Amino acid sequence: MDAYDIPAEAASFSEEIKKSRFITLLQHTEGVDAARNFVQLIRQQHPDARHHCWAWVAGAPTDSQQLGFSDDGEPSGTAGKPMLAQLMGSGVGEITAVVIRYYGGIQLGTGGLVKAYGNGVQQALKLLQRQLKVPMLSFRLCCDYSQLADIERLIQWASGTLVSSDFTEQVTLRLALPYSQVDGFQSRLTDLSRGALSLEPLD
Repeated sequence: MDAYDIPAEAASFSEEIKKSRFITLLQHTEGVDAARNFVQLIRQQHPDARHHCWAWVAGAPTDSQQLGFSDDGEPSGTAGKPMLAQLMGSGVGEITAVVIRYYGGIQLGTGGLVKAYGNGVQQALKLLQRQLKVPMLSFRLCCDYSQLADIERLIQWASGTLVSSDFTEQVTLRLALPYSQVDGFQSRLTDLSRGALSLEPLD
């Protein structure tokens, strides 16, 4: 699970094609529920639009379990699929695109629709500010007080985060580590503690 780009902020693009107005909105949505909520919000904000077509890559770009699209009344295959193709080609994850169409009375034909919906997302993606997301995994780790300083240094080495510390007879740490660093961290932890300590996954 490598690092991937996600939207840093929302982006939009609008154009008029043969009197129909197409408004493309891109939003960061982590997970399918967030994606659905965004689509619903846009429907509420634009109740007079003829179509609210959408596509999402709600997880990592490589996670095929979190893809979705809808033509919302346009001819099958003319809206949601070309929109999803643009999102998947961008390599951006946790993103939803909604294209709102205010119908202008002139039919575009299937080819015209595919071009209009796909191009709207393509142009909005060019305007999108991105940021890198590093997938993290959460762990619990119990250690002695004497080991704490070494473990804190190890977390720093792995670019991890110390989420919480609970001080009782022992120290119970909750930490988040980049996916790619987990094996290296565990290996160094084993050396440090002579095999006495190990990470307990929380997810």
